[in-house]
Amino acid sequence: MNKQNPQQPSPDVSAWLAQMSDPKFWASLPSQFQSQFQHLQPPLQPFPNMGFPFGGAASAGEFDPSSLMKQLGELGASLDAADMLRLQQDYAQQFSELWQSVMSAKTPAITDRRLSAPAWQESPYFAFQAAAYQLNSRFLLTLADAVKGTDKVRHKLRFAVQQMIDAMSPANFLATNPVAQQKIIETRGESLTKGIAQLLADLQKGHISQTDETAFEVGKDVGASEGSVIYENELFQLIQYTPLTKTVHAVPLLIVPPCINKFYILDLQPQNSLVRYTVEQGHTVFLISWRNADASVDGATWEQYVDGAVVNAIHIVQEVSKQPQINALGFCVGGTILSCALALLAARGEDPVSSLTLLTTFLDFSDTGAIDVYIDEMQLAMREQMIGKRGLMAGRDFSSAFSSLRPNDLLWNYVESNYLKGETPTAFDLLYWNADSTNLPGPMFCYYLRHMYLENALKDPGRLTVAGEKIDLHKITAPAFIYASREDHIVPWKSAYASVALINASRHANNRFVLGASGHIAGVINPASKNKRNYWINDKLEADPDAWFAKAKEHPGSWWTEWAAFLGKHAGRKVAAPKAAGSAKYKKIEPAPGRYVKVRVD
Repeated sequence: MNKQNPQQPSPDVSAWLAQMSDPKFWASLPSQFQSQFQHLQPPLQPFPNMGFPFGGAASAGEFDPSSLMKQLGELGASLDAADMLRLQQDYAQQFSELWQSVMSAKTPAITDRRLSAPAWQESPYFAFQAAAYQLNSRFLLTLADAVKGTDKVRHKLRFAVQQMIDAMSPANFLATNPVAQQKIIETRGESLTKGIAQLLADLQKGHISQTDETAFEVGKDVGASEGSVIYENELFQLIQYTPLTKTVHAVPLLIVPPCINKFYILDLQPQNSLVRYTVEQGHTVFLISWRNADASVDGATWEQYVDGAVVNAIHIVQEVSKQPQINALGFCVGGTILSCALALLAARGEDPVSSLTLLTTFLDFSDTGAIDVYIDEMQLAMREQMIGKRGLMAGRDFSSAFSSLRPNDLLWNYVESNYLKGETPTAFDLLYWNADSTNLPGPMFCYYLRHMYLENALKDPGRLTVAGEKIDLHKITAPAFIYASREDHIVPWKSAYASVALINASRHANNRFVLGASGHIAGVINPASKNKRNYWINDKLEADPDAWFAKAKEHPGSWWTEWAAFLGKHAGRKVAAPKAAGSAKYKKIEPAPGRYVKVRVD
């Protein structure tokens, strides 16, 4: 590879590309595939190969049931022999029907959206590839569903099978993707040349490009709301944003974003920035910008994030604003850390917040959704051994794990479009943020996994001790606005709903729960100005989330307006906007967004 220009392939690759760029070669492919198809014979053993063939010969391979039974036994699971026989017979019948259909020149039904282009059905070869892939996929999922074992084991098994199915789609390989082949012919090989150049560039970057990463710059295009860093320590910087109104509410707002990825998910571009929207509503906004952890803080603990960061930031905002109480908002894991900090302060006799907002936040980890496949005692013990006392949880690992939860949307469609079709990713600020990952200190991360995800200890009064104090969420007395997204696969909405019974426990009626459409990020970043999507409200909180939803009223547009009304009720009277950020003690260090957010992982 040419290190000075990584987007140019090496000389040997260039020679190969020159040959592959000849349109005559690609024009001959359909006839070659047709010839190959005519020589295919029905398999002697009509049972799917568990691995799917690369490049797409869709005929079934040999299958050893005893090997499968042994592997399942090692997982503490089993599969009845009668179920195995029934599944094998069903598969044999369906494969035979498919074969007869194709040999009779009937076009099989293709339901997979990634195989829906007309090119998949224009050739018998590709139609058979797609239909056989669908049949094998259905069989494997049915086989996984027939396994007997604990819910955890069955969930993990189905997840692993789905990963394999998605990875082996014929859309992912040039030899079995007719759409990509057509594009090579139409562009006279240019799409192939460009696709390989983009692959080589991404290999050097270490991740698949989901967007045009040259289209954005932090502090210029995203994370560009005007403000000042007024405090910093080894874990975070504290930003105070410049007012956009002549008067502001006396009670300020402190935002605690997730420490996984960067804070500017809440401050993308002006038209979809929650930070800017809040400032426009006449609030003085402070925000924690977490440090992208490196070796200098690889021993930092959960306690330091709670007490040394969030509690510290709360006290600074109180001091700068000269207000005994402030409003506070936490997003995702930021909400978990914030709630833990408020419980710590309550144990110390402090009541520092007028209201609490939690966005897609876990406090009760009974149902952790799709991410549960990565969390068990064995995997956690391995993490603790590696980084439990010192070390980093790499941001790239976070990105890979989250992408695996929706691989077709966040991985394989980009393999097809970027590399096989040579298409340049479009500029999309949310996907730019998604690729800007962050490291976490190992001790903090391991504590979070064990005590929250694995043991679900935070919800139980007194089970956790932080900074010498017993943590009891019930002692947080501030009214809470709790938001969840209906299609959230990271924090299932019913898990977020459980927070209404944990916060402000003696006065539940003062809490509000709002359910928005879409997923973990897109549901939150739903600007009021665009009036998109919808949300549900039921001000009578029920013990059962399904009962709450059954009586909830659907409203069009963004939930931001509901939150703005809630925040305004707890923000105090209007006063003149501050002329400068900070105070005599907390002076401006540098302009927002600060240095910390610009540090990228290696």
